[in-house]
Amino acid sequence: MIDEETRRKLRELSMGEMVEALDLQEADRTSMAVPFDERIRMMVDYAWEAKRASSVRRLVQRARLRFPDAEMGEMIYDGRGIDGVLIREAGTCQFMESASNVVIEGCTGTGKSYLACCLAKQACRMRRSARYVRLPDLLMERDELAATERSNAKILRKYARCEILVLDEWLTEDVNDVDISFLFELIERRYAARSTVLCTQYTPAEWHGRLGGGVQADAMVDRLVHGAVRIDLGDVNVRRLLAEKK
Repeated sequence: MIDEETRRKLRELSMGEMVEALDLQEADRTSMAVPFDERIRMMVDYAWEAKRASSVRRLVQRARLRFPDAEMGEMIYDGRGIDGVLIREAGTCQFMESASNVVIEGCTGTGKSYLACCLAKQACRMRRSARYVRLPDLLMERDELAATERSNAKILRKYARCEILVLDEWLTEDVNDVDISFLFELIERRYAARSTVLCTQYTPAEWHGRLGGGVQADAMVDRLVHGAVRIDLGDVNVRRLLAEKK
């Protein structure tokens, strides 16, 4: 039996999970009959898994996902004519190893945001930092900080450092020259270093014009699309499909 003083010291050492494992073992008579080294192994396994789960929860919370409960296994493929193999491969997050991007295309209601959150959540499970933001909200956040001299540097640093960034509603709304320069700087900082997931109703061929058609537009489209994984979710509205099945 482990005394309370020992439990206190374990908690001070940030080993509260070990105390939980001890309590579980002491409450189970069969565990108490297990050899000491085996009990230690079981305790370490329990503590390791508990800390890992806690770390993943924190990463998911910090990612601010639109759908924090999104799961790859819940994706709907039947009746949609989409490439399930490509989507499941993207779900391994191997694209992050080469800092490649993912472009998720499709009409309204096809589940672009949901899939993007699935990818970001998978990255969190791999202990990689993620962040979700709608492009209109990103630009609004920049505008709200515009009064300070270092506003752009601060927000660019914030969104450039996460290992996977989901930019939802990409170019859904018109952008001006100031927006384009800001986006160019963000994309330039992430290029070849971090993966970006873009959810859009427009094909990359249409991005150039929507980004002003200039040199910065050329550079952005090239950096975002070259070597990217492109997933087309088609035009089947998932909400309507689920309603019909019910």
